[in-house]
Amino acid sequence: MRAAVITFPGSNCDRDLAVAFEGAGFKVDRVWHKDTALPAGVDVVGVPGGFSYGDYLRCGAIAAQSPISAAVKRHAEGGGYVLGICNGFQVLTEMGLLPGALMRNAGLKFVCRTVRMKVATRASAYTQGYEKGQEIAVPVAHHDGNYTIDAEGLARLQGEDLVAFTYAEPVNGAMGDIAGVLSENRRVLGMMPHPERAAEALHGSTDGAALFKGLMGGMTLA
Repeated sequence: MRAAVITFPGSNCDRDLAVAFEGAGFKVDRVWHKDTALPAGVDVVGVPGGFSYGDYLRCGAIAAQSPISAAVKRHAEGGGYVLGICNGFQVLTEMGLLPGALMRNAGLKFVCRTVRMKVATRASAYTQGYEKGQEIAVPVAHHDGNYTIDAEGLARLQGEDLVAFTYAEPVNGAMGDIAGVLSENRRVLGMMPHPERAAEALHGSTDGAALFKGLMGGMTLA
């Protein structure tokens, strides 16, 4: 299985994400934001955390219009897997691949710590390595992680089992304490916490490793 990790100006988690994919057995291609096509044979695209384009206008707004983003969108619309983490989640909502928006944290402060979050569903390749309701420890580092969506959209996400993760306790004011959501076909995941920062024992938690290993297993069987 092949993973492509995008690098935008201001990305700072791209290498971490590539290493996490490699640790789960993926062959990884690094892709620059000015590229106009993904490498042949890519199965999953990773959109990393950081501060793409300096977070000007809105977080992820400029990145969503970059040359490579059109290729990422085509990949997703063709049934490909896409994982967006933190700023990557913001990019995916700006691209229209996921519903809702990431707003300024309710406390108006940057939050950087390890938090507890709950696995809300096992019905995706990303979450099948966990048990539903399982609590895992994963770091967050964001200023605009307050997931916001209208009441109808929230009801649809919850009713269709498209909430992937929720915070075990309030972190940023997100509606429904949502930490991650899935697309309708369950192949696009956006999440604010950083599983790539909890994928090795030296990180202090390996709770994020199951996401990458589960993805590898789920894609192999798909």
